[in-house]
Amino acid sequence: MLIIPVKEGESIERALKKYKKKFEKTGVVKELRRRQQFTKPSIINRETVLRAAYRERVKRSLSND
Repeated sequence: MLIIPVKEGESIERALKKYKKKFEKTGVVKELRRRQQFTKPSIINRETVLRAAYRERVKRSLSND
């Protein structure tokens, strides 16, 4: 449960903005979207290896220039 302290005289819009930011930081929506479909662990591992290889290529290309 999110608790947002609202100061005296603070507008509702500002309190809503604080709530939305705090809610986004918790990552609830991101987690729900991730759980909507199952991804095999082997595919997750493959994607992480491919990302790491891509990052390495980019680093090497930047350091060669």
